[in-house]
Amino acid sequence: MKISQTVSITEDVTLITLSDSPADIHFISSIFDCIAEAKISVDMIAQSAPIGDRTSLSFTVSDDDMRKALDVVSSLRVSHPSLRPSISSGNVKVSVYSEQMRTQPGVASKVFSAAASSNVDIRLVTTSEVDISLLITKPEAETLSKAIESAFAE
Repeated sequence: MKISQTVSITEDVTLITLSDSPADIHFISSIFDCIAEAKISVDMIAQSAPIGDRTSLSFTVSDDDMRKALDVVSSLRVSHPSLRPSISSGNVKVSVYSEQMRTQPGVASKVFSAAASSNVDIRLVTTSEVDISLLITKPEAETLSKAIESAFAE
């Protein structure tokens, strides 16, 4: 499958995962309210399917904003002590963008096959109609980027 696509890399990305979070839209909204008040820009966001009344919420911020984000997470834990944060900095987001994704089946298959052949550690995935973004460790970024470009050149 040959499609016109752009592969971009965003470096210095911090992943924050809040496990054992209340699966309540008001609580989730309050998380992002606190982040906005701290003047932190959020990029990728993913929520797992709730189990009972609990869920996991992951999002990314710039490594430059990690300290402010940690302060926000600490303040949230005061009222929600069961919240289990996990923080990983120094990651890279590899994004594949193509308008053709809207109508071309198999694009995700190609991206994940390229990731599998590169044996990368995918930490987070987000998508839209025209974008697939994978958060990975920094040493794997160039390998994955080349594998994706090669997969779509065939």
